[in-house]
Amino acid sequence: MPPGCLSLILHAHLPFVRHPEHPEFLEEDWLFEAITGTYLPLLDALHGLADEGVPFRIAMSLTPTLGHMLGDELLRARYGRHLDRLIAIAKNEVRRSEARTDEQRAARFYLLRFESVREWWEHRWKRDIVSAFCALQDRGHLEIIACAATHGFLPLMLREESVRAQIALGVEAHRAMFGREPRGIWLPECAWRPGVDRILAENGIRWCVLDSHGLMLGAPRPQRAIFAPVFTPAGVAAFGRERESARQVWSAAVGYPGDPCYRDFYRDAGWDMPEDEFRKFFPDGLRRFTGLKMHRITGAEPKQPYDRVMALGRVREHARHFLGARIDQLRGARDLLPVPPVVVSPFDAELFGHWWFEGPEWLAAVLRGAAGSPSEIRLVTPGDYLEENETHQIVEPAQSSWGDAGFNAVWLDPSNAWIYPVLHDAEEKMISTARHFSSSASVTEIEERCLRQLARELLLAQSSDWAFLIRAGTARDYATRRTREHLGRFTRLHAQLHGGGVETEFLENCEHRDNIFPRLNWRIYA
Repeated sequence: MPPGCLSLILHAHLPFVRHPEHPEFLEEDWLFEAITGTYLPLLDALHGLADEGVPFRIAMSLTPTLGHMLGDELLRARYGRHLDRLIAIAKNEVRRSEARTDEQRAARFYLLRFESVREWWEHRWKRDIVSAFCALQDRGHLEIIACAATHGFLPLMLREESVRAQIALGVEAHRAMFGREPRGIWLPECAWRPGVDRILAENGIRWCVLDSHGLMLGAPRPQRAIFAPVFTPAGVAAFGRERESARQVWSAAVGYPGDPCYRDFYRDAGWDMPEDEFRKFFPDGLRRFTGLKMHRITGAEPKQPYDRVMALGRVREHARHFLGARIDQLRGARDLLPVPPVVVSPFDAELFGHWWFEGPEWLAAVLRGAAGSPSEIRLVTPGDYLEENETHQIVEPAQSSWGDAGFNAVWLDPSNAWIYPVLHDAEEKMISTARHFSSSASVTEIEERCLRQLARELLLAQSSDWAFLIRAGTARDYATRRTREHLGRFTRLHAQLHGGGVETEFLENCEHRDNIFPRLNWRIYA
């Protein structure tokens, strides 16, 4: 028997960004960049291992907002055009770098890369990324777990009804996407709120992941530290994130992604191209990332051209180092525990490929290495581990998150605190409205639609991404505008609904713009 288990978990999430009112919208590139850099390369790597017969198991969330965008025909069509433009830019860069051998090698690599991405997108996966991940689950390699409906930050919601709606609607969206009941859930930002386990249990959820201090500061203190889950009072298993493995993979300062051989994220052709060349592809002249990042980190200026062979050599070394460190951890813990220890390593999926370009190859090397060392380490999902180890200590976890400082500071900050009084007022109005119409003898079709849209606007305003972006300052204006627009539409619809006259044209416009959760059950708020 191996000394213990490793559980790798990927959290695939993006906020709902869809703007049919504009022919092209900059923030929709968030989705397109993630498809190109993360989702399609991950699918290629994981299905490649499965086709080779490599035995591996990992868990992954795919949030309702991301899943809906991946299946939306408008966004699929726009991604196709985005990919065509990437290939055209790559061809232009090949031509532009003819006199510089090393730079042309990098440009040719990108041209081949984007042509492969188009092959994956158009032919291998038929533009259906969700089904491609579902196929990995059907093949026994992936456990796909649920998430809250719009990734709302649960500890800062005023009413338990809002928390229940986020979780219940998220689980319902998961069933619709994958045709299965989820065993686990990714709590947004790994944030624990006392009492949330009752709601998880109501919805059939068996396990979740917290940051390590959420367990270690629990009552009583966990006897097995983070090397085994605990059961909460409601019977949900909570696994603790192992921080050293997280730092090795996540940190650009001290982790693998900062290696000088790897591709540099910030040096992009969108800023290097001459103005006239750039305007061929972006007539507005607004400088932006194109996805062609043809230099390696290097460690100092000037940046050196990206060398794919050199980078993949480092991938293999870092995968071996990661596995060796986990094996050493498990050996150290094995003799101290009555159950096999488990190291749980959760990551944002977008780290792999989008931020850390070589991340999908590194992950595949880790999975291949673990499969080749069955006497040293075993890959499991948290759901697998619970099936084999049924008895654990009962602990009440502490309120916590995986954000900076470990609690609520990222999402409740002087920069973003203004959103919560308005969100809390909308929560109260949604709950009272749902109760009023649920007790009504009949609800007209237009009232039904208005109630669904009212709930949609609240759910979308609650997305944790807006508060995060406001504090980070990276897309502050857009996040602020999105929060205000959703709450503004909520207020207008609420007034119309209670004033006896819903404006059909306004409602249709809202439904057209925010078409997520088509069968949303607003009665959950009652």
